[in-house]
Amino acid sequence: MKIYQVDSFTDRIFAGNPAGVCLLPAPRDERWMQHVAREMNLSETAFLVRRPEGFDLRWFTPALEVDLCGHATLASAHILWETGEAEGPIRFHTKSGWLAATGREGHVELDFPAEPDHPAEAPPDLREALGVPLLYVGQNRFDYLAEVESEAAVRALRPDFGRLGRLERNRGVMVTARATTPGYDFVSRFFAPACGIDEDPVTGSAHCCLGPYWKRKIGKDEFTAYQASARGGEVRVTVAGDRVRLGGRAVTVFVAELRED
Repeated sequence: MKIYQVDSFTDRIFAGNPAGVCLLPAPRDERWMQHVAREMNLSETAFLVRRPEGFDLRWFTPALEVDLCGHATLASAHILWETGEAEGPIRFHTKSGWLAATGREGHVELDFPAEPDHPAEAPPDLREALGVPLLYVGQNRFDYLAEVESEAAVRALRPDFGRLGRLERNRGVMVTARATTPGYDFVSRFFAPACGIDEDPVTGSAHCCLGPYWKRKIGKDEFTAYQASARGGEVRVTVAGDRVRLGGRAVTVFVAELRED
């Protein structure tokens, strides 16, 4: 079997968010997929199996399976088109329902469910772990959302990952602010130590929450967002009712053969 590494939400290698993509000839058990994801040691590895109307798609971090992942879905679409395994729009069957990928203006565009937040009380561990004033705290079914005062505050964060990892009933923490860098509407970072990922470089699924949040704040439907991790990456975000379209580029870094024994 072939396994690929792809940098998503970027147009150059060694930037954006790296994902593993494994094209399977038939379904494999969860334990095996978890072992492969741990071996790849990336924030997510995607596993694809063809079905009559599209592809089954599952995502694993080095520690566990997740229900929704944007950058590994983008990487999967990129590899399916690059290898000729798919032409035109692609449908993925996932734990979050059917997801779609299309090509648009040189980008991969993903059609994902919106995951809006609701106001929430900030747990003490969240405030102490981030160590900066929080203008707003919300929560959706996956993550906490925290708005801070500035892009500079987002970029300067040095969280206490031990405290963040103790937060209950959450996958991770999004921290966001209005952008001051020209060309961007908002910036963010994403921390998920409970999933074995201290900081995720570019998190597509987080923008399913960030898009609706900033729509409420500033009344726009379309955004250009920047995730200000060390690697960094750009995400185009369009909020359309209960769906969010995420756009970005991807670059294949390498392909390898995976032993089947």
